[in-house]
Amino acid sequence: MKITMRSLFALSVAVVALTLTSHSCAEIGTLKIHRIFSENMVLQRDKPITIWGWTEPGQKVSVEFGQAKAETTAHDDDGRWEVTLPEREADVTGRKLLVVSGDEMIEMKNIVIGDVWVMNGQSNMGWGLRGTEQYDLESAQAHLPLLRQIRISPNESYTLEEDLPDDKVEGWTVCTPETAGSFSAIGYVFASRLQRALQIPIGIIDNARGGASIESLVPRHKFDDDPLAKRYADWVEQRRAEFDWDAAMQPLTEKWEQTVAQQREMGVSEDKLPPKPTHADLRSWNVPGRSPSDAGACYNGMFGAFKGLRIKGVLFHQGFNNAMASNCRPRRYRVLMRLMVEGWREDFGDPTLPVGVIGFCAGSIPQMPENYEAWSVSGGAYIREAQRLGLADVADPVNTAFLPAYDIQIPGLHPRKKQAHGIRAARWALNQIYDRQIDWDTALLVSAERDGDRIVLTFDKKVMPDDMSTVPRGFSIADESGKFYMAHAAYPLIKDAGIWNVAHKNFDTTKIVAWSPLVKKPVAVRYAWATSPLGNLKVRGKEWLPLASFRTDDWDWPEDEDPAENAVSRGESRAMNQEAA
Repeated sequence: MKITMRSLFALSVAVVALTLTSHSCAEIGTLKIHRIFSENMVLQRDKPITIWGWTEPGQKVSVEFGQAKAETTAHDDDGRWEVTLPEREADVTGRKLLVVSGDEMIEMKNIVIGDVWVMNGQSNMGWGLRGTEQYDLESAQAHLPLLRQIRISPNESYTLEEDLPDDKVEGWTVCTPETAGSFSAIGYVFASRLQRALQIPIGIIDNARGGASIESLVPRHKFDDDPLAKRYADWVEQRRAEFDWDAAMQPLTEKWEQTVAQQREMGVSEDKLPPKPTHADLRSWNVPGRSPSDAGACYNGMFGAFKGLRIKGVLFHQGFNNAMASNCRPRRYRVLMRLMVEGWREDFGDPTLPVGVIGFCAGSIPQMPENYEAWSVSGGAYIREAQRLGLADVADPVNTAFLPAYDIQIPGLHPRKKQAHGIRAARWALNQIYDRQIDWDTALLVSAERDGDRIVLTFDKKVMPDDMSTVPRGFSIADESGKFYMAHAAYPLIKDAGIWNVAHKNFDTTKIVAWSPLVKKPVAVRYAWATSPLGNLKVRGKEWLPLASFRTDDWDWPEDEDPAENAVSRGESRAMNQEAA
């Protein structure tokens, strides 16, 4: 048989193709790419694109994305490699990402460029679209190939992780009517509105952790920046140092021994018996420093673990675990809210990283005139205030926003009404972050002045119900005793306004007068002050702009700065409610 140069060349190409192992997964042989990267992902536009992974120390690695290419050499100590490609504008064309090292290659397809938002917090943020009201309508419209999500499962860690465990992340998913139900409900509503308005790819990283306290969501290195936070972190370290690992492991070990004995009796071979449990098998809740209630634990394993990735912003929704009586420490929460945002910005290399905080909104018995005073004793109201004030302490109103959510009320730990939260967040982002002509606003209390047996409140914007009612609801008033009673409230008439009409034209809706016949010498007013409060005011009467709850007093929730001491137990909390009733 005659062998030509052309056939020899073709044969050599085939041999190379067979030798160069190509995979679409994050790991093959010794070559790995961080698991935040996968097919169908969204890379952040207008920022340098950083891609990293691991291989044999000293190995050369080349990375190619579209027309961009970069080469590097893996570190001699740990084999970590990293490249940075030039920033690019949004691009809807799905492209390949190729990583080559020696005879190994990782190939990932259908990668687009747009904006990446992180959905952080606890279970009400991670709650899937499938479990919400209006899922049928939302999913029927979910033909959104430029909307993608990656979900990170619970993965608490005592130390900052370098990568995400393989069993905690399944890769990026393209949004379709069939897949939308698994998306974060708030994340889907928020991101789908952004994607349609901006006409660019939008990616969401859902790393919310059910049951997480804010302490676990703050970057661990930030606890040293404030004495109150440091005192708490030192207490966590003390608990970890005193932790009896053997005692904690005993139930697992005993169960394993029983299982092994039973399987041996059944004739199971030694190589098929379950492995002996290790410390890693302990339930994270029971391990100090690794619990989703402890300093940095969820951040270490679920957020900071991909901190080299460029992102657009963060949407945050949390509060339930910190609102429970024994955990309720509003002063510490306020400090941690500021440290959390500052830490995210430091770790992700963006000093103006946009952050939207959806206010604590846990289902509860709603506050009504019949139970008004009893339910006004609420640690949850203080946590909601701490969220707002802690974010304000960041001192960046342009790129941060507190989004009140108390008016979306439905009983249960996981309220099924999520759509309004996502829409409000989308309005904020489109207005403030993307400079689009979408209505969004806030209103602030300017002054509270006593006028005889009344208190006159003045706001910087009009505040009124969205149903054309002329009766403001949700106010309470107190004298120096500190006991609050449900208050009457009304708008003052505009002088010489003429006759009354329902359009509020004859009322000054920037002012509200509050009073109660039970309080002769008022000194303080509160508004929407309960876990699920009564309160009907909206900024400029817009349904999507609720007035944030507030108080004019400084009577704080009982709180002990010693982390080991609980100032208010559940029993004491119930007693406070009964006294108020």
